[in-house]
Parts: sequence; structure tokens; C-alpha cells
Amino acid sequence: MNTAPFRTELRRSIAPWAALALLAGGIAYLYLLDGPWAKRTTAWTAQWTALALWTRSLLVILWPVVVGLGALQGLRDHRSKASELLASTSRPLLHRTAVLAGALVLALVTAFALIVLSGAVQVAGNTSYLHLRWVPIVLVGVLALAAGALLGLGTGRALPSPFTPPALAMAAFAFTVLLGDLLGQRQLVTEQGIPYTEPNQLSLLSPAVAEVRDVLTTLAPAVHLGQGVWWLGMAATGLALLMTSTPRGRLLAGVPLLAGLVIALAVLPTDLRRMYVADGAAAELVCEGPVCVSRVQRQKLADLTGPAGTALSLLERKLGPGAPRTVRENTGSPTIGSPEAWSSDAVVFRFDDALFTGAHGERLTQAFVAQGLMPGCSVLPASWGGSVVVDEAIAQYVATRWVTGRPEPLPGVLSTGQTGRAETVWRVFAALPPAEQRARVRTMREATHSCQGEPLAALEGGTAR
Repeated sequence: MNTAPFRTELRRSIAPWAALALLAGGIAYLYLLDGPWAKRTTAWTAQWTALALWTRSLLVILWPVVVGLGALQGLRDHRSKASELLASTSRPLLHRTAVLAGALVLALVTAFALIVLSGAVQVAGNTSYLHLRWVPIVLVGVLALAAGALLGLGTGRALPSPFTPPALAMAAFAFTVLLGDLLGQRQLVTEQGIPYTEPNQLSLLSPAVAEVRDVLTTLAPAVHLGQGVWWLGMAATGLALLMTSTPRGRLLAGVPLLAGLVIALAVLPTDLRRMYVADGAAAELVCEGPVCVSRVQRQKLADLTGPAGTALSLLERKLGPGAPRTVRENTGSPTIGSPEAWSSDAVVFRFDDALFTGAHGERLTQAFVAQGLMPGCSVLPASWGGSVVVDEAIAQYVATRWVTGRPEPLPGVLSTGQTGRAETVWRVFAALPPAEQRARVRTMREATHSCQGEPLAALEGGTAR
């Protein structure tokens, strides 16, 4: 095979510069900007699934750039006024198209692969849990980049205007934003009247994916299949536009895109729980004594056993019968709204809970105690505000201080304006007989584990319901 035309295309086309732009943009975004992709257990360099999902999320910005650069490359023959000359050569049209498209696609795929590789090297050193279920997520992203480049090439050749590349890039960016934020979101309200959104089927037509919320959830196989068909249809349309020069041919070139869209919508799930599915192998519990974590977090188990064991001993000494006997990671998925598995017999926690972020040693013991007394369903996110959040934070502080004897609150539990009231509640509570203190804390635990009661009212001697 004569590779000289291909090498020439790589040197003289926009392909190397497009690859450099893609690589520089992706690396700068992930390494220089401070965002959720760089934090906690869902960091893009922490786990394999997180790596794949976060690099896919880059495409919300990079994909429109690729489409615009492809359109710019598609203008080359028209700008050089060589269209008729090339058409008169003996070189087959398919061969000319393959060289042009192949050079650009290869350069872009190589750049994206380097971004993934830079993260994979770090993931390999940060986790002992290895699997290959993240590969299809990356491969679909590669296919989306190739389809975007080919669509840009074809559109640039079909509409040879200097306004085509910027207009097409802006249209592609509007497409990804609309599918990510407006058309691709379903508006819902919780039982407490708190509004929230979740992705719908249209969001899966975007080259990017939703923000990574946990490492125990992945995209379903039906999503990979539907998205693959969609991007293949788009790629076929781009190639058809490259190879035709008649109005009828350009009109027919849209058929693969429409066919891919119809098939994709028939294949892609409509329910969130069928789009994002639990990774059963990653969520499998691994235990050491009374402490259990998911397989994906196994390397952290050794650091938890000491503080967790101390917390269980403190709770048993203060609560007596009915105190939690085990500590385990909550493997329910917040991404797909899995119900919380609260149990009075176990301290159930997440590594990314505010109580446990950056905690170690005595602070980690204190966090386990606090979580065992009041699980997370009772303490609403602070951004939602409300007196209920304040009351529950004070109740958690008082009960935790009663068990550990430490007056210092955990970071983020009490704000400056709440410490005075918390101290007042503590002094009243500490003056009670020990039996009454234990009875009130038990009542508070019953209320908080049912996620229906008022824990501060229980500590103050009122009704907990």
C-alpha cells in the first residue's frame, strides 16, 4: 500500500493542528481548571469508570471545535480552486476521500487517546480494581469525534463559504448545550417539594455525558449501542457529503443521519435507571472484621478499620443494646436515585459525604459516630437552607459530643451562627440524668433512621414525630 499520499495529507492539512488543539484543550481543562473532575472518589484519575466518563464530558466543549475544524478543512479544495483539477485526475474519488478524512480522524483520535492515556497512567497507580467496562464509554467518545470531524468535512465541502466553519461550530455547541441543559433534562420535584432535574433520552444523543456523581454507576449496554448507531449514521452522512457534488446527492446524504437517529431513539432507554446502571462487580462488598467497603474502594479498607472499630466501641458503650455493630459503605447509587439503605444495626456511609471528606484518625472516628447517630437522609444539603437543617445539625453535634466527649464539632456541621444555640442545647442535655440522656438519643436515632422525625425535638424532650 502506498502511504505517501496519507503522509503528505498529515503534513499539509489541518490535521496536526486540530489534534494539537484537541490535546491542549483537553489537558488544560482537566489539569488546570479546578472542578468536580479533580476531587474526591469521582476524580478522573481515581477510578477507571470515572476516567472514561470525565473524558467523555470533555466533548461538550471539544466536539464543537472538532466539527468547526473539520468544516475548515473541507473548504481547502474550494479555497485553492483545485476542485475541478482533482476531479479530472485518475485517482479514484473514494481514495481521495479516504486519505483526506482518514488523516484528520487519525490525528483527532490519537489526541483523544493521549488524553485518556495520561489519566490511565495515574488511575493505574491509584486503584487496585481493574476492569474493562470503561472501554466502551471511551470508544463511543472516539466514534463521536470521528463523526463530528466527518460531518464538518462534508458540510464544508458542500457549503464552501468562509462563514461555514464558525457557523457550524456554533451550531454544534448549541446542540450539545441544549441536549445537556434544556432538551435533555426532565424537571422533577422531591416529596419534600425540592425541585431537581435528571437526564432524559435526548441527553444521550449528546457526545458528552452527565457529571460523574459516583463510581458505582456506569452506562448501560443499550446506551453504547444506541449512541454507536447514532454516530455511525452521522459519520456516513459526512462521508456522503464529501463524495457527492450534486444537489440530489447532498439531499440523499442526510438519509443515514436520519436513519441513525430513528434507530438510536428506538434503542436508547427512556428511564434513568436503564440509562445508568449499577456496576454490581464494583459495588460488591469486601470486609475486614466489622468494616465493609465496595471492591472499587478496597485499598482504603486498612485505613478505616481502626477508627471504625473505635467508633463502634464508643457507640456500644453509650447506647448499649441496639448500638450499630458494623460499618459499611453505602453502595446505593445517587446517580440513579437508589434508595438509601439505612439500618440501625450498621453505620452506613459514603466516602464523598461531607463528614468523611479528608477525615482520618480521631476525626474519622468522630465522623463514624456522627453518621451512626444520624444518617445522611436527615441532614439536607446546606444549600437548601431552612430551619430543619439547622436543627438537625445541632442535634447531630450534641449527640456526637455525648458519645465521644469531644466539644469540637466536625468541620462543616455547624456554622458560626449556630454554635451559641448548640452550646445552650448541650448544657441542658448534659444536665439530665444518664438514663434520660440515653433514652433521648435512642429516640432521636429511631426518628433519624426512619428519615421522618425531628431529632432535635427528641433531644429536648419533645415528640420526635
